[in-house]
Amino acid sequence: MAAAATARQGFRRMFSTSGSGFARPRTTLPPPKADPNPSLFVSGLSKRTTSEGLKEAFQKFGRVMHARVVTDRNSGYSRGFGFVRYETVEEAARGIEGLDGKFLDGWVIFAEYARLKYPPQQEQETAADIPPQI
Repeated sequence: MAAAATARQGFRRMFSTSGSGFARPRTTLPPPKADPNPSLFVSGLSKRTTSEGLKEAFQKFGRVMHARVVTDRNSGYSRGFGFVRYETVEEAARGIEGLDGKFLDGWVIFAEYARLKYPPQQEQETAADIPPQI
């Protein structure tokens, strides 16, 4: 009789939604949006999209400094995303507004501000910058 009661408690614990049973799967939050900057991350690209084609599409909205489609090392085809760098943040905003959710090479693409690999460093105070206290 005691064994049956123990088995029932075990099943209850296994199928319970309280904290004593199995851990609930953690919900992950989406990464924070990037601050406005001249670099854009473009996703949803066709396998046939080239860096030149990406640059031509985004040049309608401002001066493109650099455009690159990330490609697979083995096949040479697009991996489906790339980066575009404009001269100013305002041009980048126009590029996002103009092509986010639009078609390029038959595929709907998405453009957003790129998350910078290294955040800009702020000036740090050194001991020489701090006035002596008298």
